[in-house]
Amino acid sequence: MTTAREIMTEGAECIGAEETVLEAAKKMERLGVGALPICGTDNRLKGMLTDRDIVVKVLAAGKDPAQCKAGEFAQGEAVTIGADDDAEEILHTMARHKVRRLPVIDGHDLVGMVAQADVARALPEPKVGDLLEALSS
Repeated sequence: MTTAREIMTEGAECIGAEETVLEAAKKMERLGVGALPICGTDNRLKGMLTDRDIVVKVLAAGKDPAQCKAGEFAQGEAVTIGADDDAEEILHTMARHKVRRLPVIDGHDLVGMVAQADVARALPEPKVGDLLEALSS
């Protein structure tokens, strides 16, 4: 079975927990991504920051993105997948947590990101339909 390591996008970049949301937005634009892992000063994954978080939790709430720290949006334990976990496990994790992107971890190190589209390409069509239904409900 296909593993996360085989289908992930390598070289995922973090936004530091102490960096501002404005810096995160600029990094997202530069990288052409809609989400960034949030890493602490210990280089451990603290959570995810999405473009939607920036719009809804910062801009729509009237907050200044140049003053808000990315770490303020790291809620609970980060949902991740192991680099050697198979596509089925990725599918179940995404569906269970209703997330479209998963940071890929090897030990404690962030090694890449797996998106819904990556999983869709790696799985048979009926399973992809199951994932889309789980994420849409």
